[in-house]
Amino acid sequence: VCTLLSAQAPPYLDAAIADGKRPAADTKRDPYFKPAQVLAFADVRPGMKVADFMPGDGYYSRLFSRIVGPNGHVYAFYAREQDRRSARGAVGAALADYGNVGIVHDTAAHFAAPEKLDVVWTGLTYHDLHGPNFPDLDIAAVNRAVYAALKPGGIFIVLDRASRPGAGLNDLASKARIDEATVKSEVEAAGFRLVDESNALRNPEDDLSKRVTKAQYEKRPDQFILKFRKPR
Repeated sequence: VCTLLSAQAPPYLDAAIADGKRPAADTKRDPYFKPAQVLAFADVRPGMKVADFMPGDGYYSRLFSRIVGPNGHVYAFYAREQDRRSARGAVGAALADYGNVGIVHDTAAHFAAPEKLDVVWTGLTYHDLHGPNFPDLDIAAVNRAVYAALKPGGIFIVLDRASRPGAGLNDLASKARIDEATVKSEVEAAGFRLVDESNALRNPEDDLSKRVTKAQYEKRPDQFILKFRKPR
């Protein structure tokens, strides 16, 4: 039984987290990814159309799949700038049992889905858009594309690792972190409104001067979660 299940969590969210088809690598991360709290904040619900923007190994895509159910759909968007066919193929195989997940492939600035979306999610990837894999990327174009892909009233969730307040983009290369104030400014410039923030993954004891590595995730780096809405 997963210890993260909450009496306050909707039944479909509890069921998604407890799904026996989730790989062990996913459930091992649950104690520090806190999917019950995080996805309750994102408010992904059955029947929704959701995009997982640069989904990595598919951790969130699998959860979204079970939450949205047979009447919903998940679009796992892979940016060509980070194209690794072997990795993308492995994730595709890992999602093979999730019939409501489709893989979309294009450049980051041309993000789109075959239908209008209720939620666009990016988890631990927004800072990468400013990195060396995306030379000369127009971040404003990416955020405008997300805006265009959403239904009126649709939600854009950005989860990422916090840098020193006021650091802007200066901690990207050396620490794999980004200043949340920079994210807010960039996303709001596309027309979004910041409507909520979550402290579920905050860690005031994290040393923001140090680089974040995958091996350090059990130490729970300080992370912000921002909820933006496209005006109706």
